[in-house]
Amino acid sequence: MRSFLLRAAAGAALIALWSIADPALASVRYDAQTRVFRLDGGRVTYAFAINDAEQLQAVYFGGQLGDGDRLGPIKALPGHASFDLSASVTPQEFPAQGGGIFSEVALKVAYADGNRDTVLRYVSHKIEGDGVAVVMKDISAPLQVTLRYSIDPGTGVVGRSALIENLGTTPLRIDQAASASYTLAPEDDYRLRHLSGRWAGEWTLQQRPVSEGASVLESRRGSTGQQNAPWFAIDRTSVSTEESGPVWFGALAWSGSWRISIDKDQLGAVRVVGGYNPYDFAYRLAPGERLDTPVFYAGYSDAGMGGASRLFHRFQRERILPGQGKPRLRPVLYNSWEATEFAVDEAGQMALAEKAARIGVERFVMDDGWFGARNSDKAGLGDWTVNPAKFPNGLKPLIDKVHGLGMEFGLWVEPEMVNPDSDLYRAHPDWAIQFPGRPLTQARNQLVLNLARRDVRDHLFQMLDELVTRNDIQFLKWDYNRNWSEPGWAQLAPEDQPKLYVEYVRNLYWILAELRRKHPKLEIESCSGGGGRVDLGIMAFTDQVWPSDNTDPYDRLSMQDGFSHAYAPAVMMAWVTDSPNWVNKRETSLDYRFLSSMQGGLGIGANLNHWKDADFATAKRMVEAYKQVRRTVQQGDLYRLISPWDGGRRSATLSVSADRRQAVLFAFLHSGTKALPDPAIRLRGLDPAKRYRISRLGGGAAPDSVPAEASGAYWMNNGLAVAMRGDFQAAGFVFEAK
Repeated sequence: MRSFLLRAAAGAALIALWSIADPALASVRYDAQTRVFRLDGGRVTYAFAINDAEQLQAVYFGGQLGDGDRLGPIKALPGHASFDLSASVTPQEFPAQGGGIFSEVALKVAYADGNRDTVLRYVSHKIEGDGVAVVMKDISAPLQVTLRYSIDPGTGVVGRSALIENLGTTPLRIDQAASASYTLAPEDDYRLRHLSGRWAGEWTLQQRPVSEGASVLESRRGSTGQQNAPWFAIDRTSVSTEESGPVWFGALAWSGSWRISIDKDQLGAVRVVGGYNPYDFAYRLAPGERLDTPVFYAGYSDAGMGGASRLFHRFQRERILPGQGKPRLRPVLYNSWEATEFAVDEAGQMALAEKAARIGVERFVMDDGWFGARNSDKAGLGDWTVNPAKFPNGLKPLIDKVHGLGMEFGLWVEPEMVNPDSDLYRAHPDWAIQFPGRPLTQARNQLVLNLARRDVRDHLFQMLDELVTRNDIQFLKWDYNRNWSEPGWAQLAPEDQPKLYVEYVRNLYWILAELRRKHPKLEIESCSGGGGRVDLGIMAFTDQVWPSDNTDPYDRLSMQDGFSHAYAPAVMMAWVTDSPNWVNKRETSLDYRFLSSMQGGLGIGANLNHWKDADFATAKRMVEAYKQVRRTVQQGDLYRLISPWDGGRRSATLSVSADRRQAVLFAFLHSGTKALPDPAIRLRGLDPAKRYRISRLGGGAAPDSVPAEASGAYWMNNGLAVAMRGDFQAAGFVFEAK
């Protein structure tokens, strides 16, 4: 069988056409003789070409190729018998529905004359900085598609998107629009990893062979959703491990309905197509109009799943998160929800703030219940004015109290939602997403506002702007507690109403961007009943995310492990809450709960009114210890040493600072059994030549059986024996280089 993607060794010792790119610099080049585009960044090469049929064809995606590696010219593949024509078996970079294609397409268009056939051909290109834009047009229809490519200099992560334009004089309808199609060379042992879940059970790591028959990851919910994360990873079962072997990975930067399909085509290549979900999708383009797709990022690592995660974490910190490549460390946070639920008032919140300040909290957040007629989840959403019975003097006395205690002040909001029992809904019932004359499905007693409407968008921005302007607020916990239903937009013509799926999210991003522009010190958390809206799109506008409403510290070990495969600990909030935990009624020690939560951004959500002096002392000690290691935990390199998914009794993670001068080990035991000693935990990522002192995180003596200091080589090769007995035990250790 023909191989149309060159493997890393292919082309060695051939004519030199390229100069080797510095790993710290990106290089984007076009060879006019071979008609090959080559993008180099980090230790990665991505290449595609204009083939002899004037299509854009995938050539290579993997480890960086050398100076003399010739990649072209490239020819379209001939058809495979009469059933699979050339267009279907040739790995096109942006396949459109037409010309005899049967594989998954990136674009499907219906024209005014009834034609539904699109055949794209190369027209021109322009290289700018770390990217290239390639213009393609249909062979006869007035349709133009500009494919945009970029590569990150440090990590080699590729970003791809498409701009689709109607150049004609009559409307056309886009029925399917992906951002990109990525292709991997034929191999017989590819394995797909992805993350699935549900409310209170997010971030479950799944894996399956990549075989014939598509695996489809998607959300049809109008938002990212908890059911699937818009992320994938593909490795090879015969050679890939946690710390070695090839891994290709990617994620979609979109917070609406999305789809990623992974399939092995007729000749054994793997194609990954991702973008807008075509379910219930139609986007009508009037003459001169255009549709921009979200960015579909993809990367490669030869250092296993762990190396892929660390690479992608770095990319998110440097290129996605707010902060221009230097995201702020997450403050230690207290949230009042579990202490008061809706029963908030000035005196009660002030008392909680005093208790939170005692343990070293840096940000106090008042949750739901402070506004409108909000005494339960049945009323008040949409009425974002301070409840005068609960706060007769407004929020200023509470905010001043919190600031006087040395903490920042934050508020819970849910701007996109409305209760039918609210002044806003009574004034504007048409503002809810709906099909007029059809039932309105409620969830949590609320409806979704049609943020795609300009008047709704402007109202929400004005409300939030005034809230932040009139009150000295540093943080908003932005919640979103249901998915869409009845996705109608009655103000538009029927053929334009499905634009809701795109325009809603665009306006959400607009509000967040404008809010941050006008209030540059304001920070925002993305929350959706837990992890229902976590993706690279929303992360560009928010500083942290809420992975799950499930705060059970044992459940969180596997959930945080799954989360870390796709997203950076720099944004992952984790709370210490009460025991027994409300989810499973499981009892755990306060130390265990802290150590579980200290692997991300630390928060406390327990009812401090029920704590005893010993609890406050433990919490103060652990918060102080966390502050000494949080830069390493949040922005260092994460090593998953012992996975909680393997069915064993133990799990362990290690965070190593960028300069390798500090490392933090978190070790957990589910249950002891048969009095057997556990094997030593071997660390990774240390400098073998440096000498590291060991201490127990949060105080206490290090194990007597280990040296007070040893080389990085010792800790990595000999390891650390962590003796734990009992059920739900935990230990943390800090390694400091001399």
